Amino acid sequence: MFDKQALRLKMETLREQLNPGQKARLDALICRELQQLVEERKFTSVHTFLPMGTEVDLYPFISYLLAMEIPVFCPKTLPKRQLEHLRLHSLERLEAGLFGTRHPEASPDKLDAYDLIIVPGLAFDQHNHRLGYGGGYYDIFLGEQPGAYKVGVGYPFQLIQDLPLEAHDIPLDKVIC
Repeated sequence: MFDKQALRLKMETLREQLNPGQKARLDALICRELQQLVEERKFTSVHTFLPMGTEVDLYPFISYLLAMEIPVFCPKTLPKRQLEHLRLHSLERLEAGLFGTRHPEASPDKLDAYDLIIVPGLAFDQHNHRLGYGGGYYDIFLGEQPGAYKVGVGYPFQLIQDLPLEAHDIPLDKVIC
């Protein structure tokens, strides 16, 4: 029997134990690969999470997108497994959200579909499946975005052989670890 909670705890612990220098190097490599992906595929809109805690530091990549004037949207976590998607205009204008998250200030700008979606996760497998935090927020959101290119980001130890699948799981197009 696969214990998702035990794996989540293990991955969170491993992230907390990651050497700060090594984390910074891996974060930079991941941001560089994301930037190359945007340039190669000519994405014109990006949806990304704003990292918290020990998640991959995507702020350099987000700064690049803003400098290139590529529209960036970020989730605002709402009750009942819902996300509101807000346009990010500045990293200096963020608000605190549920579960320690942060999100952009409310904006009238909306998009119904995104070219690229950057997805957080605690574990990923060789088939591009992800293990999230258990709230189901991204499972619902990714199911509503069939045309988007979906990328999970994490550290090398977060890539494992196989994750168990459930009917609602949406595979990613790529995992960068």
